[in-house]
Amino acid sequence: MRKPTPLFRSRKVYRAGGSALAMVVLTLMVLTILGVSLMQISFYARSDTVRQVTAARARLGAEAAYEKAVFWMSQQQDMLSAIEDRAAGITGTVDLQDCSGTYEVDFYTFARSRPIYRIQTTGTSGRVKRQFDAYVMQNISGWDMGMCRIPTGTTSTSAVNFADGEIIDMPIHINDYGDSPDSRDIHIKGSPDFRSNVEMGESRYAGSSDKYSSVMGLFDEGIVFDQPDTRISDVPSVQAKIDRFFETTKHAYSFKPTASASVTEPQPAVHLEFYVENNVGKVRITNNCTVRGYLRTSNTYDYRVDKNASGIQFEPYAIYAYHLRDTDADTNGDRFNVILSDTYVSQSSGTETSTPGGQIYVDGNVVIGSGDASLPGVQDTVKGQMTVVATGNIWLADAITLEGAHDVDGMPSESNPNALGLIAGGVIKIVDPGMSEYSYVDGGTPDEPSGYTYVPIGREDSSGGDNNDRHLPDPMVVEAVITVGGGGWGAENVRRGSNNGRKEADGNMDDLIVRGALAEVIRGIVSIIGSDGYVKQYYMDDRLFEGIVPGDFWLKSKFVPAPAGWSDILVLE
Repeated sequence: MRKPTPLFRSRKVYRAGGSALAMVVLTLMVLTILGVSLMQISFYARSDTVRQVTAARARLGAEAAYEKAVFWMSQQQDMLSAIEDRAAGITGTVDLQDCSGTYEVDFYTFARSRPIYRIQTTGTSGRVKRQFDAYVMQNISGWDMGMCRIPTGTTSTSAVNFADGEIIDMPIHINDYGDSPDSRDIHIKGSPDFRSNVEMGESRYAGSSDKYSSVMGLFDEGIVFDQPDTRISDVPSVQAKIDRFFETTKHAYSFKPTASASVTEPQPAVHLEFYVENNVGKVRITNNCTVRGYLRTSNTYDYRVDKNASGIQFEPYAIYAYHLRDTDADTNGDRFNVILSDTYVSQSSGTETSTPGGQIYVDGNVVIGSGDASLPGVQDTVKGQMTVVATGNIWLADAITLEGAHDVDGMPSESNPNALGLIAGGVIKIVDPGMSEYSYVDGGTPDEPSGYTYVPIGREDSSGGDNNDRHLPDPMVVEAVITVGGGGWGAENVRRGSNNGRKEADGNMDDLIVRGALAEVIRGIVSIIGSDGYVKQYYMDDRLFEGIVPGDFWLKSKFVPAPAGWSDILVLE
């Protein structure tokens, strides 16, 4: 008889088949979940990539809008005026592939006397926005040049060299000269001591030729190329700055002098003699002075920009020989003393105002420096914050320094609150103190027509002689910010020949020390190396970055973010 098949054996077979099915089902579930997960990961990765690309495009739109706003600012003759001419902020747009940007430029506030502007931009790509909020100000250099050349005729210029023995401890900017064939725009003889960075408007290369390879080692803090030109060479921009000072200066300190004395080449001027008396900064002002000029058309480099010519051309001008005042100036109101703080005004834009500072405006020429030993207190010293503006020339007839603390290197200390700015539509030059004793000027004796008195400047010679035998100090120290809108900064009557050159205090060359900053349309000559004039030492006054000098007179085309003045926001919609 056959045995029945055990039930457990069939169950065993059944269980084995069930485990395999379960494993198949489980595997399918795992693979399904894994597939879905991979799809989700792929989706999110793709979405994240798209989001990153979109965010990058939005950022590109915001950056493009910012660059366009800054470019617009760089084209303005005077930013404050450009802002004030609009009822609302200046706006604009930029369209790029797959993104766009908008910007708005407004005035924000003053940092003492330095304007701060606000640029707000938004870049958009799809549903993503990128927003920049930047606070910017005009960049500051130590020495801005329209060109590193001196005028040698009405249409001709000549390269002027930085030379051995010179110290230039201030940032330099030189505009692109645009010459053809293209040669180096900074001219160097020997190994001058460049201690700060240098900016050039031109490229480093002329085709494949490196114009700078032989001099790169001279620049301790480096040199950068292809920088935007400063607007010092733009006559309307300089005039806009001068006009602003005219509009804001108190009427009592705005002058239009006349030249009434019957002398050769008479030029109207105001004489300013700064001094400190009983710890109070003051200035003696003499209006309606007559400068006896001397026009030499050969052998010197005494030219200024001819503003009536088309393009940049030059004209010889009558340099300072000496000056006269009305004999009754103390009684007729022409000569009077002023406390510097009485001249203080504030710049304003909207509801914002700058820190007050002194302003004196002259529609004519200015002579600065005292030769009057009877003037009380400390002479030729400025205590306060002052800017002097002249539509014509400013002549320095003595050293001019700032009262207050100075560091061991001679620089005004960071805590020193005093500052001087000089702005001229013509030239700013150091006079030749020997002109009044040279035989070719009125026989070596200043002419004093009836009713007028000769005014000595500088220092009387220790060797005695006539009151008109004068000299300037050595070193000649000038602590000021100098802006020359109609030519160059330098010294008058520097001779090409050996006869009748400048009068130096000691030997045939003196030292010229500038502590401040400088901007000039074209270089003014300071010396004929080794034979006439000055050896220069120029130092940057870092307090200028804080806006210590009254008024808005910076002319750089470059705007940079203020410290901590940048924020960046990503917006997802």
